[in-house]
Amino acid sequence: MKASLKKDIESVLEQIDSIISDNTIPRNIRNSMDDARKKIMSSKDDRELEVSLAQAIYTLDEALNDINLPFHARPDIMGVISDLEALKEKIK
Repeated sequence: MKASLKKDIESVLEQIDSIISDNTIPRNIRNSMDDARKKIMSSKDDRELEVSLAQAIYTLDEALNDINLPFHARPDIMGVISDLEALKEKIK
């Protein structure tokens, strides 16, 4: 895994961690964020990372569509999804 890619992944994980630590966001959405984080961290190589990123995007998209999601969290989650999609394209 390239150093720049690793740095980008760490940046996304920091964004996810900040959302997880926000207690104004419902627990089920924070749990979804944590699931996405675990999927990203579990990958060992670029091919596996691409699949993990796709799974994380799908998980976050479901959280984004949750009716209990506070309005202030929506742009943050959309930003994470956008960054994950950019990472996925960088791997290809």
